Amino acid sequence: MDSSIADRKTEEVKDRYLIKYRRRRRKQKIEAEDTKVHNEGVRIVDNDEGDPNDNYCSRRPKIKKIDIEMMSPNLHTNNSKLIEEQLIRERFLFCHQCQIKGRGKTVRCQNCTMRRYCAPCIRNWYPHLKEDDIFESCPVCRGNCNCVACLRSDILIKEMKQKAKTKEDEHVEFSVYLLQTLLPHLRLLNEEQMIENETEAKIQGISISELRIKEAGYYKDERVYCDNCKTSIFDYHRSCTLCSFDLCLICCRELRNGQLLGGAEPIMFDFSHKGRGYLHGEEVVNRRVNQTQSNDVAKPVVREWSRFGWHAESNGSIPCPKVSDESNHGFLELRSVLGQNFIYDLLCKANELALRHKLGTLGNFCTCSRNTNVRYHGMRKAASRANSSDNYLYCPRAVQPQDEDLEHFRWHWKNGEPVIVSHVIDSTSGLSWEPSVMCRALCHIAKSSHAQHLDVKAIDCLDFCEVKIKIHEFFTGYKEGRVDWLDWPRILKLKDWPSSNLLEERLPRHCAEFISSLPFKEYTDPFGGCLNLAVKLPEECLKPDLGPKTYIAYGFPQELGRGDSVTKLHCDLSDAVNVLTHIAEVKLEAKHLTAIKNLKEKHLQQDKRELVSDDQDVDKVNMKQESDLLFAGDGSEGALWDIFRRQDVPKLQEYLRKHFKEFRHIHCRPLKQVIHPIHDQTFYLTVEHKRKLKEEYGIEPWTFIQKLGEAVFIPAGCPHQVRNLKSCNKVAMDFVSPENVGECFRLSEEFRTLPINHGCAEDKLEVKKMTVYAMQDVITKLKRARPLIQLSFVKLIITIQFTG
Repeated sequence: MDSSIADRKTEEVKDRYLIKYRRRRRKQKIEAEDTKVHNEGVRIVDNDEGDPNDNYCSRRPKIKKIDIEMMSPNLHTNNSKLIEEQLIRERFLFCHQCQIKGRGKTVRCQNCTMRRYCAPCIRNWYPHLKEDDIFESCPVCRGNCNCVACLRSDILIKEMKQKAKTKEDEHVEFSVYLLQTLLPHLRLLNEEQMIENETEAKIQGISISELRIKEAGYYKDERVYCDNCKTSIFDYHRSCTLCSFDLCLICCRELRNGQLLGGAEPIMFDFSHKGRGYLHGEEVVNRRVNQTQSNDVAKPVVREWSRFGWHAESNGSIPCPKVSDESNHGFLELRSVLGQNFIYDLLCKANELALRHKLGTLGNFCTCSRNTNVRYHGMRKAASRANSSDNYLYCPRAVQPQDEDLEHFRWHWKNGEPVIVSHVIDSTSGLSWEPSVMCRALCHIAKSSHAQHLDVKAIDCLDFCEVKIKIHEFFTGYKEGRVDWLDWPRILKLKDWPSSNLLEERLPRHCAEFISSLPFKEYTDPFGGCLNLAVKLPEECLKPDLGPKTYIAYGFPQELGRGDSVTKLHCDLSDAVNVLTHIAEVKLEAKHLTAIKNLKEKHLQQDKRELVSDDQDVDKVNMKQESDLLFAGDGSEGALWDIFRRQDVPKLQEYLRKHFKEFRHIHCRPLKQVIHPIHDQTFYLTVEHKRKLKEEYGIEPWTFIQKLGEAVFIPAGCPHQVRNLKSCNKVAMDFVSPENVGECFRLSEEFRTLPINHGCAEDKLEVKKMTVYAMQDVITKLKRARPLIQLSFVKLIITIQFTG
């Protein structure tokens, strides 16, 4: 009892001390406020930073009751609301953009009757709007205010995610379409597991019915890779009982066949740096060089175990390759992540539903493909192949899309053709994609004056090396251009800025603006696209990084031949959509044009010495200026695209292997070896090389210019390259469509055969896991929709009988 009484007294002493402390702090605060506003009579509760959860800063200013009482101690309580309204009116005398009062003329919006914008902010941040436009409807009312608080508002992103969670199930035909499209791939996965079950039963000397497979101790939010080929493991695999070594089923099959293709030995790509003079054709004689490894092609990796002498036993069992004289790890046992019969049971349910639901297939021809009129609306000529029906690309308008546009898109998409959608940003709120606006929000320029000194990583397109540059210096060059020490245009492109997670977290308004601009949301919606397999992954699963991502780079219309603003030839593992959101044209001065002409001659002489043998024509190998495209237009041209057909990939690879010595890469050094002509990402085909490719192998890409506000859809498996004709700000996002799942399977198996330190060796998409969970989601929705279908059918019968 004595101890409890003592404890209670101690608590009472603490409470009394806390009350006195709060009273003292309150008194100090009131005295400070009185000193600050003794000549003003009222206090404005400023909120310069804005509320990040504020919907375009449309909330009323924060006016506290204590402020009213403190400023007007003799005022009656029934007048407090009037003072609050006076405080609100006074608060909105400040410019909403800069939160400063007294910068000159201000324009008040007559729509909301509250917000004002000063003339300097209108000129600097809204050059496309006039004062009369602001008076009619301010940027907040228009939904495109680019003040820091509004740019950091994540209301729209949250609404998109919530809408995707609470929306009703999609139309039954979409689920049936997914079922029929994914069913063949699920059968392949099941067949692969059945073969491994038979092998395991043979190893244990039991029947398949008696086989019990141990479950692996992995969680859904854990990503598992094969330790040999780096491909992802979604279910069946073999694992060592004494160590953490895991092996995928494909590697197991190759080991038993005596030819292990996956996980080739590490390779080294060394490019010697001969000084900056070498970049522009200077001869370097007996100079000590520095070796630089290309991080884009291969990364240094040391394998902890050796594949030499590793093979399967006669009964199909596979020993752990980490076995040595000091330790014996034994054999690899078969394990399952999802459960022994998960895939088989899923396949049985899918087969049963496939027999019930029938869906008509797309026709062999599309109405736009049969139209031979070159001026047919919605088509754009992109190639001149003889005896070919795919020289024109489907190019609809995003404004007021029709239901038939989705069918057109699906037909061309099923055939592996790119699609160009114009005017996608015309249907959005009009938020500025000016890089300085994005930088202002991301770097908190309004709050910290030192943000302009932040360093970012950029790629110099002359030597393809990474450089550090101040963010404000980069964006100054974006609009005004930069040159090197010889007046040669210096082309830079930002590397991973901002990263995809930062784009949603710190630029949520731009992220929401981009997602809202995307057409064919059945495929492209990252939160609720019913035909986007990436959406079907459960919440607890670790999801791949599919974007959105920004690609900001300088560019010039003229093809320089060396140091161009290019994304080299590559092939994405998934489908992608790329939107050109902003362009800026940079004019070259006369001295720069003279320097380009003189340095091109030096580059030609260097190519004669290093790239071309005596029996070849130097002028044909020399990179020439773009001459087969007309750049004259409305000024909205931004990027030049070359996209190759899937069926032309073998010939394209053959051409690159034959002519790889005519190309340069890191430090402008000639290529000495090729691992994979496309996945190495070391080639850019100039106009001359594209001409030779068609002359020697009879193939050519789809070539077109992406204009401002256009979205380019690139199917998985189509190699492509891009050259910026102006300074460009592009935003891209990946997705996985059911039509191209087979191509994603093929590419993932192709990537696993690359050396383990290759930049593309790791399977980051996990398309097989996506397919399994997408099929599980489809089966659940079709079973849920079956009673509704039956009820609708009964109602239809009753209606027919009643009317009859």
